[in-house]
Amino acid sequence: MADHPHAAHHALKSDSFGRILLVEEGGRRFVRRDLGATPWWLRVPAWGLARREARALQHIDGMHDVPRLLAWDGRWLDRSFMAGDAMYQRPPRGDLAWFRAARRLLQELHRRGVAHNDLAKEANWLVTEDGRPALIDFQLAVIGNPRSRWMRLLAREDLRHLLKHKRMYC
Repeated sequence: MADHPHAAHHALKSDSFGRILLVEEGGRRFVRRDLGATPWWLRVPAWGLARREARALQHIDGMHDVPRLLAWDGRWLDRSFMAGDAMYQRPPRGDLAWFRAARRLLQELHRRGVAHNDLAKEANWLVTEDGRPALIDFQLAVIGNPRSRWMRLLAREDLRHLLKHKRMYC
């Protein structure tokens, strides 16, 4: 990163919508979605997804076990780093307490008017270093009135995906 001579980073993931980098700068670690590497024909959808993630993270600010939005400038989305492993890397096999906590986390998210909308992907569920569930990657998240029919439907879908994972691991 030319702008930050003291920043070390390495790519966690790269796809058509940008690169996900783990950045270490001034003694802090955070995750950056860099849209600079996006091909021109995907810039608009990539920007839309990043903007959607920024809005969702702003909306749930202060909630535990989700990333905190640090910055969004239209090219870089910076969010707090959460130490842990994706569910498929460290499966919570037979861990009913983990799944109960995951359900409570989802209920809190839904009460705040956000549906994650991408929980079929095990990579979006983290098992934190101390064994708690956490959620990442809010690119497809939807914000709305939690009592509306549409949001209740999306919340049910989030829950259905969690239950599918539970069936697989328990």
